Amino acid sequence: MDLSCVVIDDEPQAVELIKTYISRTSFLKFVIGFTDSVAALDYVNNNPPDILFLDIQMPDFDGLEFSKSIRGETKIIFTTAFKQYAFESYDVSAADYLLKPISYSKFLKAVNKCLEWYELKQSQNSAIQNDIFVKSDGMLVRVRPEELLYVCGLKDYVKFVFLPPQKPIISLMTMKAVEQQLENYGFMRVNRSYIVSLDKIKSVDKNDCIYIGDEIIHVTDVYCDDFYKRLLKEH
Repeated sequence: MDLSCVVIDDEPQAVELIKTYISRTSFLKFVIGFTDSVAALDYVNNNPPDILFLDIQMPDFDGLEFSKSIRGETKIIFTTAFKQYAFESYDVSAADYLLKPISYSKFLKAVNKCLEWYELKQSQNSAIQNDIFVKSDGMLVRVRPEELLYVCGLKDYVKFVFLPPQKPIISLMTMKAVEQQLENYGFMRVNRSYIVSLDKIKSVDKNDCIYIGDEIIHVTDVYCDDFYKRLLKEH
């Protein structure tokens, strides 16, 4: 993950120092530096960086006021020579506060906080994208494939059975539709009425019976060859 960085400080040497630190850090990418806070505001709002290094005490537009004008999810790291601004910086939800002169070790600690936040956000977004929705009792219900044990057909309905303590849900849909929704999540149809999570199978006996959750499910002949190929490949 590369995090884009913009630096704003009315002292050119301060901009250069942060730029140098950014270049030494593998997951950071320097985009641009500003010594003019007014010119910087328009750029930042039109090109929001992942991290903004922002001096607090600047002419025309101080950093604290500047931060309140920023849109989006940019993480702000304040830089200043004055310790008294520390508490104010946290009032505007700064990711961190660096007191000048800034050492690389303190810089690295601050940017790692930002990295952790973005990685968590990315993992949460990924989890949401991996979910599917099914209709049940007139509502759309979120189904997380990683929590699903198997799906069984009940005439015109299907039952989704989960890891405990989550209760099963029943939806009016076809097994074919379920099969298509789950095909990229490690699920496989093993007979006319069951689709199972290959990762959650406890064992398979010599009679081609799958033990999963509290259920024993038989793999019928038409599915046997593909079942064992996938099971051995994925495990």
